[in-house]
Amino acid sequence: MNARSNILGKLRKSLAGTTPVKDDYDVSLVTQPWSYAPEERISRLRALMEAVHTEIHLTTKERWPALVEQLLHDKQIPSLLIAPQTPHGDQLTAYWKDKAGLPFLKAYDRPIEEWKAELFNETPASLTGTLGAIAATGSLVLWPTREEPRLMSLVPPVHIALLQASKIEDNLYTFHDKYQWPESMPTNALLISGPSKTADIEQVLAYGAHGPKDLVVLIIEDA
Repeated sequence: MNARSNILGKLRKSLAGTTPVKDDYDVSLVTQPWSYAPEERISRLRALMEAVHTEIHLTTKERWPALVEQLLHDKQIPSLLIAPQTPHGDQLTAYWKDKAGLPFLKAYDRPIEEWKAELFNETPASLTGTLGAIAATGSLVLWPTREEPRLMSLVPPVHIALLQASKIEDNLYTFHDKYQWPESMPTNALLISGPSKTADIEQVLAYGAHGPKDLVVLIIEDA
């Protein structure tokens, strides 16, 4: 018997004849203070995220591709990394088709080993979707997938994130309850509250040290 089995065996033996204590945890302690009327969630999220230098725009399902075009023009960004196999990647590709002079759409369609240098050195911006957001903390929730890996939101200097207004939840507990994370926990979930920043060096706040220096959130309002 190895050490691990020996330790687990002792733990199991120590529970013999015991009765589990009923969990009387009061969920309202972590939900009630952080609950908001549906019409307040966007303003709450926006206020918290803009306070840490996040750029927020309200748009619609039909108009967001044109807004992306305008943002790239205003910021003089020559190319945008997208996940073409996602619904939003497909919609943006269709909008871009046959339009002259637009920034180049770069597809994340290869293993990272094949283009690591290009991703880190020649990819100025990316566009990703989000799973939703949390109003209480002003946080986006991303659930990376094979089609849209987490590097898309962590590496390019500018990250443009699409957020459905209807997917803004009150707090982390209600979010995790809605998506049943205890039964199907994502292998990697990202909570993003603003652009990357640090004050480690001489207490001087710097943006972009460990990720995107600019975060742009497009909130798609429901029709």
